[in-house]
Amino acid sequence: MNNEYITFTIGKQKRIALIAHDGKKPELIKWCDDHKEILKNHFLCGTGTTARMIAEATGLPVKGYNSGPLGGDQQIGAKIVEGNIDFVIFFSDPLEAQPHDPDIKALMRISQVYDIPMAINKATADFLITSSFMDGEYDHDVINFQQNVINRANTL
Repeated sequence: MNNEYITFTIGKQKRIALIAHDGKKPELIKWCDDHKEILKNHFLCGTGTTARMIAEATGLPVKGYNSGPLGGDQQIGAKIVEGNIDFVIFFSDPLEAQPHDPDIKALMRISQVYDIPMAINKATADFLITSSFMDGEYDHDVINFQQNVINRANTL
C-alpha cells in the first residue's frame, strides 16, 4: 500500500471501551453479563458510572475514567488516538437529549478516523463480539497522519 496509510494491528486481546447513556446502562450491564466469558479475556475500560456498575454487577474488571459529561468520552477518544483502545461498545440513547452531545459526536468521529470498530446498539455489539475477528489479530489501515500533514503543508 502507498504511504497514505499505515497498517495497525488490533491484538488478540482487545482493549474494549464500554459506554452507556443512563437509560441504556441496564441493557449494557446485561449484555456484558451475557458475554462475560468472552469479555473476561480482554482489557475493559469505560466511563465513570458505567464502568463501576458493570464491574459490580458482573465481577469483570473495568478500568473507569470520568463520567461522560465530565470528560470521560473525551478521555476514551484520547486513548483511541494514543492507540490504547481497539473497540468501542457505546449503548447510546437516541430518544434522550444529552448535554455532552458534542463530546459523543467527537468520540464517534475519532473512532471513524482511526478505523475502530464501534457498536452503538445491542445488535451491532452482538455481531462484533461474536465475530471471528475476536479470536485473533486484525490488521486495519489507518490514514498516515504524519504524511497527511506533510502533504497538506506542501499545498498551503
